[in-house]
Parts: sequence; structure tokens; C-alpha cells
Amino acid sequence: MTNITTNITPIIWTGAGLKILDQRRLPVAELYLDCATVDTVAEAIVTLAVRGAPLIGITAAYGLAIAAREACDRGKLEALRQQLYTTRPTAVNLHWALDRGAAMIAALPGATMPELHDALLALARQIHADDAASCLAMARTGAELIPAGARILTHCNTGALATGGIGTALGVIRAAHAQGKVKMVWVDETRPLLQGARLTAWELASDGIPFTLNTDSMAASLMAAGQVDAVIVGADRITRNGDFANKIGTYSLAVLAHAHNIPFYVAAPRSTFDMTLADGAQIPIEFRAANEVTDFPGIAVYNPSFDVTPGRLVTRFVTEEGVLSEPRFS
Repeated sequence: MTNITTNITPIIWTGAGLKILDQRRLPVAELYLDCATVDTVAEAIVTLAVRGAPLIGITAAYGLAIAAREACDRGKLEALRQQLYTTRPTAVNLHWALDRGAAMIAALPGATMPELHDALLALARQIHADDAASCLAMARTGAELIPAGARILTHCNTGALATGGIGTALGVIRAAHAQGKVKMVWVDETRPLLQGARLTAWELASDGIPFTLNTDSMAASLMAAGQVDAVIVGADRITRNGDFANKIGTYSLAVLAHAHNIPFYVAAPRSTFDMTLADGAQIPIEFRAANEVTDFPGIAVYNPSFDVTPGRLVTRFVTEEGVLSEPRFS
């Protein structure tokens, strides 16, 4: 297969810190934030300037390297690590990356702060490179599941803006398009922050992949009309039984796909699989502010950022290690 690439670069290590493409401003403006402190990295994660489970993990790993430069001792370093750890609760990649950093710190008991900075920076770069390689492996494997002339429905953003490479679910779409298989990508606008309308549409347009934007509530009518051949989404955390958390609205898509006998695929790297949790009931769900939904004061708003889809509704999981019918690893 022809190598699949993208020119989208959501984070850049500068030596002084991170330059983070502010996804809150896309697609109107492409502006980078200069994040040279843990406070600024943490704020970027909390406010969704940077988002997407794999990319949050990568960003946090670089943030921990910045923390080693800020800290005067290991106690302060751990406090800064905890600040990053608590930025967002649902995406397990964040905790996975920071736990790897903690293990490295513990394995270097005699290291100075500058030495820990160098070691943690090398780890962040490795996590970043590994995710790029994982995206490519997932794309090539997942594309084999896509039939010729496919009309694919996707939800939220799972591309280069959410990962260290070409994307998870959107990476599969990119690979299938490179093989000439994609007739149309149906892009859910993805309420309430329109990550589909603002981000996924922008990525697809940049790559020249045919797409049509639809509101979230149109998915059922599209399926009933026979206009969808496959649904593919990403994930923020996948449990041992296959239940998974993803952007709010994913569960309803899985139910609809099941009702219409349409394959429902989940593309995610191994770092998104949380084998410490038995099922989706144990996944912590983040709730966001009311002003993401309405500007009118005094209105009660229910605004979970994620929902949990039962594993029984998943046709296949696409990972860098292959296609799985259930989340088991050797």
C-alpha cells in the first residue's frame, strides 16, 4: 500500500516546550499556543485546545518532561504529575502515559532533575513515535474491512488532530480512500462542540476525501435509506469485556447500526484498552460545563462528554496488533 501521510501537526516540541494547535479555533484559524509550563499544558488539555485520547496521552508525556524542568525536587515533580493526571478523567491514554513516566522516575532513584527531564523527554518522543506507527498499522489493517464503494459513517474526530499520526478511525478511512474504496464519508456534526463539523470535515477536505456533513439525529434515516455500509469510530477507554467509552452519541449509533445490520467498528491503539476494568459501568465519565450546550442562563443542562457502548454491539476492534472480535491480548 502507498504510504499514507498527513501534513496536520497538532503538537510540536520546540525545546522550550510545546506548541499546541488550538483546536478550539479550527477551522477558522490555525493558531498555535506556546505551552512552556505545566499550568499551560494542563489548561490546554482541560479546555480542549488539545483533545483526542491518544494525543492527550502524548501531550501529557511531554508535559511531564516540562514538569521535571520546573520541579526543584521529586516531591514537586510528583505534584505536577498529579496536576496533569487529573485534567480529564475518561481517556485512559492520559493516565497510561503518566504512569509510564512515574515508573521511569522510580527506576532512576539517583537521577538529578535535568537527567529526569532528558529521560522523560525521550519517553515522550517514544510514545509519540509509537502512536504514529500504531495509527499506520491500524489504518492498513482496518482498510481491509472496508468494501469497495463504501459509504462510511463516523462520529467525532479521530484523525491527526486526535493522535500522534494519521488517526485511528479516520486513519482507516484515509487508508481505504487510498485504495479507492471510499465513495462517501458521512460526518456526524457531533454535538455539542461540533468536533465532526469543525475538525473531521476540515481533515477530510484537506485530504480530498469525499464527505457530507449530517446532524447527529440524521444517522437513523441514512441507515434506513441504505446509505451507510459501515460505521467506524474511535474510543477513549475500552474495558475487558469490550464495553467502551467514546464521544457522547456513539452508543446510539451502535444501537442503530445493530438494528440495521450494519458493521460497527472501533479503531483504537492498545494503550486505550484498560484491562483493569471489568466493564463499562466502571469507566469514569466526564461531565462538561452547561455553556457548551447553551448560552442562556438558569437552564439545567445534562452534558456528559462520553457515553458507554456495550461490547456486544461491536463487530470488530481494529488495533495495531490486528483485528479483534473481543479485547484480548497475548
